Amino acid sequence: MPEEKVVIVGAGINGLVAANYLRRAGCDVTVIERGDRVGGACVSASVNLQGKAQQYALGASVLGLMQDYVFRETGLADRLETFVPEQPKLVFFPGDRKPARIFRDPAELDRELADRWGESGDVEAFRNDEARVVHFLQQGYRAAQPPTLDDARDALGPALTDLWISGSARDLLDHYLTAERSKVYMAMTVTESGPVSLFSPFSAFTLPLMDSGSIFGGYYGFVSGGIWRITEELDRINRELGVTTKLAARVRSVDTAAGGLLIEQDGQEQSLRYDQLLLATDPMTAIRLTGKEEDIRALGRVRFRGSSGKLNLMFDKPVRWKHGAADADSAFRFLFSVDSLDAFERATLKVMDDDIAYEPGYMQVYCEGAAMRELGLEEPFDRLAVFFKNLSVVDRGDLLPDVEKRVRETVLAQIENAADCIWSRLLTPRDLKNLFHFPGGNLDHTMLLGGQTYFDRNFSAQPSKNFYGVGELENVYVCGSGTYPCGSVTGTAGYMCSQQLLRSLNKA
Repeated sequence: MPEEKVVIVGAGINGLVAANYLRRAGCDVTVIERGDRVGGACVSASVNLQGKAQQYALGASVLGLMQDYVFRETGLADRLETFVPEQPKLVFFPGDRKPARIFRDPAELDRELADRWGESGDVEAFRNDEARVVHFLQQGYRAAQPPTLDDARDALGPALTDLWISGSARDLLDHYLTAERSKVYMAMTVTESGPVSLFSPFSAFTLPLMDSGSIFGGYYGFVSGGIWRITEELDRINRELGVTTKLAARVRSVDTAAGGLLIEQDGQEQSLRYDQLLLATDPMTAIRLTGKEEDIRALGRVRFRGSSGKLNLMFDKPVRWKHGAADADSAFRFLFSVDSLDAFERATLKVMDDDIAYEPGYMQVYCEGAAMRELGLEEPFDRLAVFFKNLSVVDRGDLLPDVEKRVRETVLAQIENAADCIWSRLLTPRDLKNLFHFPGGNLDHTMLLGGQTYFDRNFSAQPSKNFYGVGELENVYVCGSGTYPCGSVTGTAGYMCSQQLLRSLNKA
C-alpha cells in the first residue's frame, strides 16, 4: 500500500512536530519552508562584539508550554539538555524596595501575597482551581480532542467553566483576589497575545491556557545553547526519519481540487502532489492559499494585532542584580509600571491608537546567560531577554531610540553593574511582522479573545468533525499559532492536528 503523501507548509515548531508524528506513522512527508532555515519565530541571530560572536534568540526565548510527551516522543528529550530555575519569580511594582516572591506552593504564595500586597482573598483556591482547569486542558491535548463548553462543564462543573473559560479575566480575578497588585500580576498573561481587554468574554481562559504546558509542570525553562536548538534538532531528527525538507521554497499556488501545489525554489518551479496538506503557517497565509472567497472575506473580521516588544541586552561581565538571593541569578523577574487593574487596562488598550508608540505596562526579564551557565556553558557575554508591553504595531525598533532607552534604563536600574551593558537591540511588533511574516506582528498570530479562542480558535466549517480543517476542505488543515490552543503552548497544535489527520486515515 503506497504511503500517504503529506505536504506541510511551514517549518516552525508546529510544522516540525506534525512532520515528526506523521512520518513515524508511515506517511511520506515533505516540508516546505519559505525561509533559508527552519524554526519560524524560534530562531537565533548573531552579533559581533569586541571581536567575538554571540548568538541570541530573535523571537521566542524560553521553553515552557510544550507537552512532556511531545518532547519525549519526538526524540528531543534524548538530544537536548534543559534547565528550569527553582527560585521563586521576583516581582517589582513602582516604588518597591524589594520584590515579592512568587512561590510555587499555593499556601506559601498565599502567605507571601498577604504579607507583601495585603491580599486577603483566597490565592490557594485560585491556584488549586486553576490546576483543575489545566489538567482538563492537558487531557484534551493528549487525546487531540477539540474543546467544547459541554466537555468543560462535564469535567469542571458549570461554575468553574463560567469563571475560567467563558468568563472575563476581570470577573475571575475579582472572584478570588482582593489586592490590586495580586490581580495585576495574575492578569499579565491575558495581554500576551495582544491588546485584549480584561472585560472581554473568554479572556479568563488565557490564564490557565498559559500554564498548560507539561514539560516543566507549567513553568518556563531554558534549552542548552538557546531555544532555537529545539527546532534545529527536531529538523535533524525528522530528516533522519526520512522527512524531505525544502528550504527557501515559496508556494506559488495550491490546487485543492487536484491535490497539488506549485512551489518555486532556486528560481525553478516544481509541482508537488499531496494526499493531505497541512498549513503550519499564520491563518492569513493558509486561507489565502486554499480558502474560498467567503473564507478569505472572513479574515477581515479576525483580530491579529500584537503589542509585545523585545529588548535583547548583552553584558561583558555577568549581571549582578541588586535584589534576590545569591543563587537567584537565573530567576525570572517581572517589572510592572502600573499597580491597579484600571491602569493596566488603560495601558493595554492605549496602543490601539497608532499615534501612541509605547505605553509602559510590564516587563518579563529572562536571564538567558545565567541559565546557560547553570547548564555548564560559558558564553562570551552575559545576555538578558526582556519581553515587554505595550507597543504599537506601526514602527520598527530602530526608529524608536527613545523607547529602547526607556526600557533599557528600567531594566538597568535593577542591576549593580549596569555599566557593563555594551549592546542592546529593540524589536517591535512591526519587526516581528517583517521578520516572521506574522499579520499584526503577533507571535500568537491572532489575539486570544472571544470568538478567537477555545472552541473558536479554528478555521473549519465543521469544527466538531474536522477541527483543524480549512473551510469545507476535508484534506487541507491549518495548525499554526493561530489555531487551538495557541502558539505559546509550543507544538501542541501541530501534535493535535497530526493526530486528527491520522485518525481520519485510521492510523492513530
